[in-house]
Amino acid sequence: MALFQLNDTICALSTAPGMGAIAVIRVSGPDCYETIGRIFKPAEKTFNMASVKSHTIHLGVIGHDSSIVDEVLISCFRNPHSYTGEDVIEISCHGSVYIQQKIIELLISNGLRLAKPGEFTFRAFMNKKFDLSQAEAVADLIASHSGTSHDLAIEQMRGGFSKKIRALRSSLVEFTALIELELDFSEEHMIFADRADLRTLLDHLETELSQLINSFSLGNVIKHGIPVAIIGKPNVGKSTLLNAILNEEKAIVSEIAGTTRDAIEDTIVIGGYSFRFIDTAGLRASEDAIETIGIGRTWEKISEASIILYVFDATEQSFEDVREAISELKTTGDDPPLNLVLVGNKIDKVKKLPKGFKEFVEYETIFVSGKRKENIHLLAEHLVDIVGKAKTTDKTIVSNARHYEALQHAYNSIVSIRGGLNENISPDLLTVDIHKALYHLGEITGEITSDEILGAIFSRFCVGK
Repeated sequence: MALFQLNDTICALSTAPGMGAIAVIRVSGPDCYETIGRIFKPAEKTFNMASVKSHTIHLGVIGHDSSIVDEVLISCFRNPHSYTGEDVIEISCHGSVYIQQKIIELLISNGLRLAKPGEFTFRAFMNKKFDLSQAEAVADLIASHSGTSHDLAIEQMRGGFSKKIRALRSSLVEFTALIELELDFSEEHMIFADRADLRTLLDHLETELSQLINSFSLGNVIKHGIPVAIIGKPNVGKSTLLNAILNEEKAIVSEIAGTTRDAIEDTIVIGGYSFRFIDTAGLRASEDAIETIGIGRTWEKISEASIILYVFDATEQSFEDVREAISELKTTGDDPPLNLVLVGNKIDKVKKLPKGFKEFVEYETIFVSGKRKENIHLLAEHLVDIVGKAKTTDKTIVSNARHYEALQHAYNSIVSIRGGLNENISPDLLTVDIHKALYHLGEITGEITSDEILGAIFSRFCVGK
């Protein structure tokens, strides 16, 4: 059974549901103009729905018989020069929920069907307006919550990622044709695909795929928010720092040690990047059962974070104390990430900054006062610099988990092809792994797909898109 019907005409509200100044109702399909012509009365005396030109806007009223629902503008797009590649009309009406409902009721009573989530974009994909990865980027663009997540979605929607994948796949297709030609002349033992050239191609594919796979860790956090764990001993001002960064009283601040017993999270956009700050329970030995659970969760958040802010009390903790804490971080789990930042808090209480930290060049040290919000801007600027430097190292960044999985499968197939070459296996066995690599690369752009995959992708869209 097909995922969506493609031979009927669909309609849906394309703007956000609810009351607003203006609402837009989208109609797409073969009966688009005929149906709208039955309910739309133009203000222009010379207007003719049958011959209306594409990319034009017309004023009129929508109603039934002598009853008027609203004065509207209709934007007309003729196939194939529309979002879906079909005949499309977008009705701009006043944003009353009643008006929206009445117009949709009129459309349905005239034979149209209410669109399912993602159905307009699915039709655009089927009509080759863009490939599957570009279609997914439409959903990412709608969901973007920061400048960088927006930029990632725009780059993918404009086909930058697709072009790279198609180029990689195309180079492998050429060799596949030559190797399969060898199968036709197997009795003559003729070689058409130069194995040295194939190894060179595999080197290139491995490098490109590795870079794309490795970029996912950055792309994923940019898309969903960069997790920043605020850690340190009790009462060093972690919650105060969180409140200062967010500029709101998000966390409870108290002189009593162990106030924060569970992770507190909130997100803020800084310099175009979305950061997800996580205030954690203070790291110490505790006999309190609830606090112990909170400390356990702190270690979980440390392992999940892309950036760690180790907060220490500049009035009490010495250079040696901080170095010992970092040593503990290293022995408890993996080495802390390169993105570990030392934050000396409570500088409002000290006359002179502690000595020793300038020589501690392995990690950046920023001194702040969370209480007075001093130097918080320096910390924010440094966080932006960390992500900015990581972003500039990757020309194409993968942010989609489905693409990441397909790239990993393709990479594994490339490794298997190399193994087969080294073992001098027969061309027919070699083509098995080559076809696997082609399959997984084709999954990304939609050259190879299934209704199950398409259903999972387009179900993420809202109705009207």
